[in-house]
Amino acid sequence: MDAPERFALWEETTAQSHMRNRLRSDDQEDFRAKMRVLDLGEVQASALAYSHLEIARPAKLIRQSDPEVYLINYFLGGEGIVSVDGGNTTLRTGDLVVLDSSRPYRGGVGAVPDRWSHVTLQFPRGLLPLPEKTVQHLFAVPINGHSGMGGVFTRWLADLDARANEFTPADIPTLASVTLDLLASALARCLEAEADLTPEARRSALRAQISAFVEQHLADPALTPQAIADAHHISLRHLQQLLAEDDTSPAAWIRHRRLERCRVDLATPRLNNHPIQAIAARWGFIRPSHFSRLFRATYGIPPQDYRNLPPKACANRQQPCAD
Repeated sequence: MDAPERFALWEETTAQSHMRNRLRSDDQEDFRAKMRVLDLGEVQASALAYSHLEIARPAKLIRQSDPEVYLINYFLGGEGIVSVDGGNTTLRTGDLVVLDSSRPYRGGVGAVPDRWSHVTLQFPRGLLPLPEKTVQHLFAVPINGHSGMGGVFTRWLADLDARANEFTPADIPTLASVTLDLLASALARCLEAEADLTPEARRSALRAQISAFVEQHLADPALTPQAIADAHHISLRHLQQLLAEDDTSPAAWIRHRRLERCRVDLATPRLNNHPIQAIAARWGFIRPSHFSRLFRATYGIPPQDYRNLPPKACANRQQPCAD
């Protein structure tokens, strides 16, 4: 495609995948960009990359078409600026920012070429378990995505994007629900408005925090149910009750997640030269014989035989969490 046509194609593509905005770029004559979309039903997560882009959503455009959605932008690299109601806000790597399709805004992003610049969530406003009047206080306000609940949420977003190819259609409702509840908890914490969250949203957010913690520590052989409970200042019984909602136990959940990491590694061609024992140890399985028994019991095939299967057969052997 000729260089001048690429920007026009980008305008058309983003208008269909997100919503209509007015776009301009310093690189318009030789525009290079990419986008990866994860469809979670009514929630859409997109990773975008470009070196420079200015975005405007004026009142006239809103009157012509308004999907009534929130947009959550998580900046992965570079810097940006957003303007709502005449005020300018600078955004830096690690920041989160909330925008509303029904309110005019302007923005600009300068990023590193060929690297993802930000992740965007888009979803109907009514899906967020927080009152709109509460969320309004955070429009165009930088939210720290490095620590606290903001950090938990951004790590979830990064993992969601990185593992997009691993999910099945059956996972979509859970992924969408956890994403929204975790976002609501992060926003409520910023506003000290956690009382506005429903008990269900608070429980889901805690579950998402625990999930993120487990994923980050799977390689640690010392990861135990008690260690998880202690890290989140809850009792072991509370942790057991949270996981009982999914018909599993803390120990079974840890075991399943470790086995899934091993399964993915065994199905990855670039890791074919890694010994199976090394892959098992990488994810917390110290004894090779124990790992082999667990793997065969879960997936119905020894690890070495699984590694030799064609990709489609590997995908068909994914299993739910075992007790």
